[in-house]
Amino acid sequence: MNESSPILNISIFGVFVLITLFVVIRASRNTKTAADYLAAGRAFTGPQNGIAIAGDYLSAASFLGIAGAIALNGYDGFLYSIGFLVAWLIALLLVAELLRNTGKYTMGDVLSFRMRQRPVRAAAATSTMAVSFFYLLAQMAGAGGLVALLLGITGAGGQALVIAVVGALMIAYVLIGGMKGTTWVQIIKAVLLIAGAGIMTVWVLGKYGFNLSSLLGAAVDAAPKAGEKLLGPGLQYGKTGTSKLDFLSLALALVLGTAGLPHILMRFYTVPTAKEARRSVVWAIWLIGIFYLFTLVLGYGAGALVGPDKINAAPGKANSAAPLLALELGGPILLGLIAAVAFATILAVVAGLTITASASFAHDIYANIIKKGKEEDKDSEVKVARLTAIVIGLVSIGGGIIANGQNIAFLVALAFAVAASANLPTILYSLFWKRFNTSGALWSIYGGLVVTITLIILSPAVSGSPTSMFKNADFALFPLSNPGIVSIPVAFLLGYVGTILSKDKADPTKQAEMEVRSLTGAGAEKATAH
Repeated sequence: MNESSPILNISIFGVFVLITLFVVIRASRNTKTAADYLAAGRAFTGPQNGIAIAGDYLSAASFLGIAGAIALNGYDGFLYSIGFLVAWLIALLLVAELLRNTGKYTMGDVLSFRMRQRPVRAAAATSTMAVSFFYLLAQMAGAGGLVALLLGITGAGGQALVIAVVGALMIAYVLIGGMKGTTWVQIIKAVLLIAGAGIMTVWVLGKYGFNLSSLLGAAVDAAPKAGEKLLGPGLQYGKTGTSKLDFLSLALALVLGTAGLPHILMRFYTVPTAKEARRSVVWAIWLIGIFYLFTLVLGYGAGALVGPDKINAAPGKANSAAPLLALELGGPILLGLIAAVAFATILAVVAGLTITASASFAHDIYANIIKKGKEEDKDSEVKVARLTAIVIGLVSIGGGIIANGQNIAFLVALAFAVAASANLPTILYSLFWKRFNTSGALWSIYGGLVVTITLIILSPAVSGSPTSMFKNADFALFPLSNPGIVSIPVAFLLGYVGTILSKDKADPTKQAEMEVRSLTGAGAEKATAH
């Protein structure tokens, strides 16, 4: 088998970076107002935004983490794909259109619509930062492992340098292009990723006469330790009652988390109408669904052609399955191309996360809490967003270096748990429960956030097992790696209890206005015009 060529890989990376920087610089020419910088001037169509959503959503976890999980754990690894896809039905049916009608730039716009502005916006911004940070950790860790594999870097120092370069590029994209530039990078990346995965899928199936049964049989033969267990449930999550419960918890977090992910919710504001927001979600569902079918073939293909022993021995372990499969199929050139696609995936997602977190700080904290929504401070809102992007970029570089080597799909699942616990209950209560008030919103956001992060810190994911973040420590008091099965119901309960116990009265006028606007769009265009 041919070996990886570091010079070729760096050259392909370089070409991609130059092309996307050119696109970002061109997109930035029309970025003048806060609406341009934070919502791309609401100029994208439903299909364009749908492709961008797919680009934003299909992260390194989707391409590297899931392919590796399927290669090593078979059916149980594919459950990630199912959870990530089913989640979009909740986003489509409950959130997309209503959110686009009610908000302007951020999740905080919706949550504070009929509440006391300052405390609710502060809570929404805090939650947005937390989810974005977990997701950024995953992407940065993926960048380190991927480029280490491609460039033959084994030392921690070299991987840290790679993570720093990814962070610097991410900051450049966001500073120069804002949401418009970031959206175009996501569109380019989605097309490259789905096309690249599609070509590899056809190639793998071609090796087995386009017979999926033959491919699955070869994957079983290549993994004598797992054998037939690769094809059925239970290899990863079915060993004990605790691991089965852990899977249920993971599934809840994946299915409910998408509708609470701030960087996905913010994409609904880049289209001109709620109808286009709905169209964009339908496009995203189709593209994401097709891609996840590809991951099934790629995962089992990596298991059959590369083998679990070689995947586990590579830098990045499970995250290296897809690049190693590309090397096996087409040698260094295909590996370089697929690696550039994976690199593009990481860059596009981290840019989306960074602009979301910086927009939330600039719009919710700076413009509406510190400056109390004064119109003359709108220009400075963009400056604050850019400064915040730099800070977030530097923090995520540091966090990525610490988290390097963790399984990306797992880290992303934790971000989903925080989103499902802290954000989704508050969003649904705000949109559908007339009595819901400021106290309930604060209880559900902060309560969900604290419960989720506390359970994560006390879980086997962080300490107490060979796969933990801190392998030599043991302070795991909570038995499940993903806290969703506890934290999500607790957050819903806290929102309810906080509302019932509070003497705050919901403003019936604002509540009626929100209901009419969310369901019909009346007044939304005027409020979101720039």
